[in-house]
Amino acid sequence: MWRHDVVMLPLDNAPNCQPTANQSMVINCVAYRTNGERIGDIGLDAISDVLKQPDTFVWVGLHAPDEALLSKLQEEFDLHDLAVEDAHTAHQRTKIEAYGDSLFVVVQTAQLVEGHLAFGETQIFLGKRYLVTVRHGASLSYAPARRSCEQTPNLLAMGPSYALYSVLDYIVDNLLPIVREYREELQQLEKDIFAETFKRDTVRRLYDMQRDLMTLRLAVAPMQDVISQLVRMYPLLIPKDLRAYFRDVYDHVFRVNEAISAMREMLAAAINVNLSLVTYGQNEVMKKLAGWAAMLAAPTLLTSWYGMNFTHMPELSQPWAYPVLIGVVIGVIITIYVTLKRARWF
Repeated sequence: MWRHDVVMLPLDNAPNCQPTANQSMVINCVAYRTNGERIGDIGLDAISDVLKQPDTFVWVGLHAPDEALLSKLQEEFDLHDLAVEDAHTAHQRTKIEAYGDSLFVVVQTAQLVEGHLAFGETQIFLGKRYLVTVRHGASLSYAPARRSCEQTPNLLAMGPSYALYSVLDYIVDNLLPIVREYREELQQLEKDIFAETFKRDTVRRLYDMQRDLMTLRLAVAPMQDVISQLVRMYPLLIPKDLRAYFRDVYDHVFRVNEAISAMREMLAAAINVNLSLVTYGQNEVMKKLAGWAAMLAAPTLLTSWYGMNFTHMPELSQPWAYPVLIGVVIGVIITIYVTLKRARWF
């Protein structure tokens, strides 16, 4: 909901409109001058009045808006029907679409929620005099990006395209702590892999991490193409002086994508090492069991041989036969044990 302590600053010849019911989904609606100066918060109904004035632009931030709110913004900014439909239904792939003199950008967002990786989506409408961000699912507020822009009015004077850069840079920068968190967890899991005891939870977590990183890579990798297009194309919306900033965002996305690919390879290697160690441990156990079975087989063979009910058998009538048989059994067992010990079966 709108905060009651927010001061609605009137524009020149523009009405000071109060927020309506559907503005519970409006996070921010702020007007700026083209020199980067913040004019103030405005109501949605005041957008058209702002745009009638020269040298102004509007930045609107929405969170999970309904169809009525998007229709209102479509009326104010003359947004394309297909773009508005995508923004309402969400669950779109990362992409960039040009509709006349405006752009529609979709990017995936990610956030760690209670130790689990959750994904969201942000749709961005960019025009010469407006920027509209629509957040769905797991994503952080873009208020820090807005404050950063307002603290550098000389850069915000480049217009809504600089605000677009700030939002994309903020989205990419929020991916870095996630990658760092996964890297630290992988280092901890490596210690568990080489522990003396096998832990089933370690294998499960390795698999979950590999699945999450694959999903994260599917979200991050297409962003490279989107930002590359912003660097190379759309000169009417992206000033030449601003392309260096988008190249910096591209570099950050590339680094995140490379880090994700490297961790996926490390996870695959960790899973293989873990399985190899489990197999090795099982082989060691089987070797010990086989050794004990061999030592038990020798006395079993001898005692079963002399346990047959034949009348005439060698040494049965000799008084020394029984002690000799016991000695032979012990000697055979010791010989087998020493042999297997040298072979490192024990």
